[in-house]
Amino acid sequence: DVCSSDLQHFTTMSLMFDEYGRPFIIMREQKKQIRKKGLEAQKSNILAARCISMALRSSLGPKGMDKMLVSQDGDVTVTNDGATILQKMEVQHEIAKLMVELSTSQDDEIGDGTTGVVVLAGALLEQAQILLDKGIHAVRIADGFDQACETCVAYLAEIADEVEFSRDNLKPLLDTALTTLGSKIVNRYKDKMAKIATDAVCNVADWERKDVNFDLIKLEGKVGGTLEDTALINGIVIDKEMSHPQMPKEVKNAKLCILTCPFEPPKPKTKHKLNITTAADYKALAAAESKYFDDMVKMVKDSGANVVVCQWGFDDEANHLLLQNKLPAIRWVGGVELELIAVATGGRIIPRFEEITPEKLGTCGSVREVCFGTTKDRMMFFEDCDNTKAVSVLVRGGNQMVVEEGKRSLHDAMCVVRNLIRNNRIVYGGGSAEIACALKVEDLANSVGGITQYAIRGFAQALDDIPMALAENSGFSPITSLSEVKAEQIATGNTNLGIDCLNKGTKDMKEQRVFETLIGKQQQMMLATQLVKMILKIDDVIINGAYD
Repeated sequence: DVCSSDLQHFTTMSLMFDEYGRPFIIMREQKKQIRKKGLEAQKSNILAARCISMALRSSLGPKGMDKMLVSQDGDVTVTNDGATILQKMEVQHEIAKLMVELSTSQDDEIGDGTTGVVVLAGALLEQAQILLDKGIHAVRIADGFDQACETCVAYLAEIADEVEFSRDNLKPLLDTALTTLGSKIVNRYKDKMAKIATDAVCNVADWERKDVNFDLIKLEGKVGGTLEDTALINGIVIDKEMSHPQMPKEVKNAKLCILTCPFEPPKPKTKHKLNITTAADYKALAAAESKYFDDMVKMVKDSGANVVVCQWGFDDEANHLLLQNKLPAIRWVGGVELELIAVATGGRIIPRFEEITPEKLGTCGSVREVCFGTTKDRMMFFEDCDNTKAVSVLVRGGNQMVVEEGKRSLHDAMCVVRNLIRNNRIVYGGGSAEIACALKVEDLANSVGGITQYAIRGFAQALDDIPMALAENSGFSPITSLSEVKAEQIATGNTNLGIDCLNKGTKDMKEQRVFETLIGKQQQMMLATQLVKMILKIDDVIINGAYD
């Protein structure tokens, strides 16, 4: 028997009968609302965020470990890029998702430092939990962190150095790219990769406006070979081939007709039916279609074009006519690639055959089809273009996983070089900037009275977590390494001293030429502090639709 009061706890119930005709009731439990308030909610949120941070902590620095992520489809990704790791993780907790968004924000704005910003946020939350256990209100902690962050951002600007570079002196840009690539899987080839990243950015940079349009840099990957085979192409590379195997594989002094209309007869937009009852009607239809194809090819040929790039496909008849007229063609070229080809060659994208004119054709030194190894993999190279500002980077690797990681690493290096072109101020790496800021924040805590000083001191201790993680990942004693560097910074006043992760015999990061952009480091601290302040001010979590 089920009483009416018990039925209130169930949303649905069904009356069923067993094999003997005896009735029984099937009931589903009701979803209810889960609510966490006050300190319980804050600690729960901090725990979720710190779990994400701890997962990335071992990936920080040049000796950081890599993570292997396997998707539901079995795709394997091996990387130590913080943003990539978090994007590919199955994250359910709402606060943990905020940590993922934090890393994505750093990646979108700066392009590097995605692991460091999450580790710093986790360290701040760890200190916040200690202060909450002491009975300090979350708002006071948030205010103290805010003051400390402002001090750090201002102090970073004070200790930052300016680097001088030009189109003829790219050494500072190259050193910055080397620092970024030093912590990646591709660090064995970091010299070549840094050169490629620097040259690619400098080729498309607007030196007057100090800006870089990344849309002009195309990252393309092809499995086969090694990372050492990665090359910078002064032009555009697309993963296509000639539409017919008998077409020439290379065209010198190419004049490109870039089309967004297909090589086929026009089709009415209304529904129609055509009944052919005699052989004469069929011949007339075939002749009309043939004339359409002939006219299309003639319009292209008359314009002076010797290569056709088409966004759409075309059938065998059109392909055969193009071959007969010695007009090499490339079909099914994507919209973005089509735009890049138009930018690089100075051509116009033509929507109709009737609008083809010689003035709308693009030009480049050569269009050639390249075959890789003994496989059937082929790619089209558009080289020696009129507009050299459009470039491509062809990444090679033994498997798709290595190729994708190479592309991610090069993208990070390019972003750092771009940031340095925008703002030529740098701070030194190896945790030296964090240690210097921690010492400055401790001085601030000593000058501030009241409860806020505890939060400010907690911020300084959180900054120490970055150099400690670098030392730990490099196989050193974290506490001993941090104490030594701190003592030397205090004694000498040299803010460039950091953790010697690479065992080069000096702690001076300026001598090691390990540095990163000022705006990247400032962004790390501001984003991490903003997220921690938001998490601390959440004191009520209501989850609707949870099962009891």
